Amino acid sequence: MEEARRGVTPLVRRIAEKERMSEEFVRNGIASGRIVVPCNPIHNPEPGAVGEGMSIKVNVNLGTSRDMPDMGPELDKLDVALKYGADAVMDLSTGGDVDAIRREILSRCPVMVGTVPIYQTGLIAARKDAVVEMTEDDIFNGIEKQAKEGVDFMTVHCGITKQTVDWLKRSGRIMDVVSRGGSFLTAWILHNEEENPLYSNFGYLLEMCRKYEITLSLGDGFRPGCIDDASDAAQISELMTLGRLVEKCREAGVQSMVEGPGHMPIDQIEANMVMQKTLCHNAPFYVLGPLVTDIAPGYDHIVGAIGGTIAAKAGADFLCYLTPAEHLSLPNVDDVKEGLIASKIAAHVGDMTRGKGHEADTAMARARKALDWDAMYDVCLDREKAERYRERGCTKKEDGCSMCGDICAVKIVNRYLTK
Repeated sequence: MEEARRGVTPLVRRIAEKERMSEEFVRNGIASGRIVVPCNPIHNPEPGAVGEGMSIKVNVNLGTSRDMPDMGPELDKLDVALKYGADAVMDLSTGGDVDAIRREILSRCPVMVGTVPIYQTGLIAARKDAVVEMTEDDIFNGIEKQAKEGVDFMTVHCGITKQTVDWLKRSGRIMDVVSRGGSFLTAWILHNEEENPLYSNFGYLLEMCRKYEITLSLGDGFRPGCIDDASDAAQISELMTLGRLVEKCREAGVQSMVEGPGHMPIDQIEANMVMQKTLCHNAPFYVLGPLVTDIAPGYDHIVGAIGGTIAAKAGADFLCYLTPAEHLSLPNVDDVKEGLIASKIAAHVGDMTRGKGHEADTAMARARKALDWDAMYDVCLDREKAERYRERGCTKKEDGCSMCGDICAVKIVNRYLTK
């Protein structure tokens, strides 16, 4: 951010070329905080820009759990995420050797990597006694440890305060708190009757982030966990707090983005995107979903893609994928692929509303008119799946598919229109 305020840098030029935007537009966006480029020099990933005027990015969550602690499957998921175009991954491991897993992901991953440091801090405290017994030093030492290892962006739940917890208690929510990190800090505040250390010592956090060039992802600990809880006082009070913290980040030269809902009726999504951009001074917005219904376990990647498309059109900049396993289990490799592709579709549709990416759809249309299957596959988000479906009942030598055969509309009109 500070380098961009001084002028156009090699990083700005790389982003501008990649995004097909002017260097000055990118420089101004990074300098003002409307665009962030999470890039810890220790990790030094391929730069990816998130925010105003940039293509919409997609994140894939990876990580072990208590019941599935092995590193191997997570590395297989990382390979799949990279193969199908994830712009970022977050390691959310809570089982096994979480330090080794994080370091291995960082060493293998060429795109930006994010974490939620309080997960590990809470796990360590819980093993000793209870999550609520973690200390301020535990929290900040956990952040610094991961910063030193090269993490590019970190989710920190700084907007959960004694005041917002009071709003939560009075909100009448059904699901209360569904954010894991948010639950840790809510319980900590209630048990210790003290202010959230990440809020009360925000200046110290900024010093640390500036030192290690960490991008803060200001977490939505009170995001709605069901449709009925959307847009309530707890959610909005936290968002207002995050807006004030965005200003502090910019004053300190620290990049920041803001996280958002969560479960939300489809008719509230656009208003929430506008509200976030207004309250948070056009900071990049990172959303989970949103999920537009609560009744589709096993299909929440579709539910999230519907909400993500509306959110992207209305201003969201970064989509966190959901998999078919959401709310049910840790995802497997196939779930990761399905979830990523669904969110990539949502991001692409959102990009088209911003004047980006339409050329791919034009290329697909021309290939379909020419019955050029190889050209179609080249444009596909998932070439292998497209090839597999076409081959069901149809050989590659045929120019049509098994749906229409010789009465293919394209084939018929091509034959007579060109006479």
